[in-house]
Amino acid sequence: MPALNPPPENPKLPAPSKDTPTFSPDSVSVIFVLGGPGAGKGTQCAYLVRDYGFKHLSAGDLLRAEQDRPHSEFGGMIKDYIADGKIVPMEVTVQLLENAMTDYIKQRKEGEKGARFLIDGFPRKMDQALKFEASVCPSQFTLFFDCPESVMQARLLNRGKTSGRADDNAESIKKRFRTFLETSMPVVEYFEKEGKVVRVEASKGPEEVYEEVKRRMGERGFEMVAK
Repeated sequence: MPALNPPPENPKLPAPSKDTPTFSPDSVSVIFVLGGPGAGKGTQCAYLVRDYGFKHLSAGDLLRAEQDRPHSEFGGMIKDYIADGKIVPMEVTVQLLENAMTDYIKQRKEGEKGARFLIDGFPRKMDQALKFEASVCPSQFTLFFDCPESVMQARLLNRGKTSGRADDNAESIKKRFRTFLETSMPVVEYFEKEGKVVRVEASKGPEEVYEEVKRRMGERGFEMVAK
């Protein structure tokens, strides 16, 4: 990750200003994937990667990898934010995503069609959404998995038995639900007004949910890639 200035006591990192986004939506397709914790985003993303040729980027996974990276300037800060159910400062998350996209595009074969990215669990706040679209790449739309809190909680507690994730416990789960409702739902509502949300009911089994996802992807002009 490119060096950033060390965070002050109350981290608020300076973001470099850009006149235009790094990537054009004409050559790079970005779909944001949102839903409460336990809505099944990761499973659906895996299906879309398999069938539609997307590169899956999880903002949470990138942050967890950064917190575990030896000598990371921000590892301790990220760990504290995640454990408390808070959102990591925007500039860190956006920079990690841009770096991952750049690395993937560099690895692609010459002449391959435009890169497709699913960005899972992002944007979690309005400032992230606006910053990413202005400086990295405008999104095609947001795929929103709508799921009752009771269903999500049961899934997460079950996952916590084997995941080893520090935030798959009852106390962290409650904080994550509250954070999602307060900060991420306004993002969904904002993009919905722009006509840039595909809302999928996600309380059913993963295969049933995916049938609806495929139908809605087709409506937005995305076809499965040839195997």
